[in-house]
Amino acid sequence: MQRLLLTSVFTAISCMGWAEEKPYDPLAIAPSSKAEKVDVVVKDETRNREIPLRVYLPAAKKPAAVVLFSHGLGGSREGNPYLGEHWSARGYVVVFLQHAGSDAGVWKDTPVVQRMAALKQAANLQNTLLRFKDVPVVIDQLERWNKADDSPLKDRLELKQLGMSGHSFGAVTTQGVSGQRTPRGESPFTDKRIKAAIAMSPNSPRTGGDPKILFGGVTIPWLLMTGTKDTAIVGDADVESRLSVYPALPSGRKYELVLDGGEHEAFSDRDLMNTKSKRNPNHHKVILALSTAFWDSYLRDDAAARKWLDGDGPATVLEKPDRWQKK
Repeated sequence: MQRLLLTSVFTAISCMGWAEEKPYDPLAIAPSSKAEKVDVVVKDETRNREIPLRVYLPAAKKPAAVVLFSHGLGGSREGNPYLGEHWSARGYVVVFLQHAGSDAGVWKDTPVVQRMAALKQAANLQNTLLRFKDVPVVIDQLERWNKADDSPLKDRLELKQLGMSGHSFGAVTTQGVSGQRTPRGESPFTDKRIKAAIAMSPNSPRTGGDPKILFGGVTIPWLLMTGTKDTAIVGDADVESRLSVYPALPSGRKYELVLDGGEHEAFSDRDLMNTKSKRNPNHHKVILALSTAFWDSYLRDDAAARKWLDGDGPATVLEKPDRWQKK
């Protein structure tokens, strides 16, 4: 009789939805999770500058954590849709920024033989500073749109849960606004509204400065992603430079992924620069899994995600030669 009673109790619990939850899976998405894409433009009157945005809105029409993404040199708000689509399917509002002066406009109307020179010229300090200043301007505008009755973003943004990310020049942008210091130890562009950051193809500037000074003051969670072949044809960032950032970070909620054979474009949707190479299909899987678990851990304070990220979870998606570390 006692056994029958216990069986009945557990059956009832299961029917009521109290059964053991499924294991955490950062790649799982609901069938009805397709994002709505909204293209808008931020107008910064003080700098006479426009910042185009592409916003991926999750299916659930309620306030959600926000992730910003900054493109690489020559990119646009339309790039890296695999990130926007997956992160929004996981319930995040994803905002892709486009930075005039270092975006696709640099090369689109330029003769092919002159494009490389144009890109190299655009990779300058002025455009770096413009990018740093674009980020707080966009956050300010998102705060206004979140309250505006005529905005498609009204009541959709939980800006106290804000993440920053980017690839290549976008990683430089991300570093600058989320804790990187100048060689003098100052942090003039750090925006304290940013709670966590992901830098894809990070680098330590070769213009001078001790990495310990540049990165030793980062207080928020950082996830760095690079590859063993992560070099760019524009700029002087090589694999050594990319790998020099992580050791300089202080301990506590810091992570690094190094994809074996990962080239610079492994983090984008663009064709690999070396036409003899084929994209490793597992790279995007790893990037999506680790980035999602990171956002879930530090923007949503999801205990299951943190356990996955700090435990054996990454090993379930990494290939054997890939490197993963945390401190």
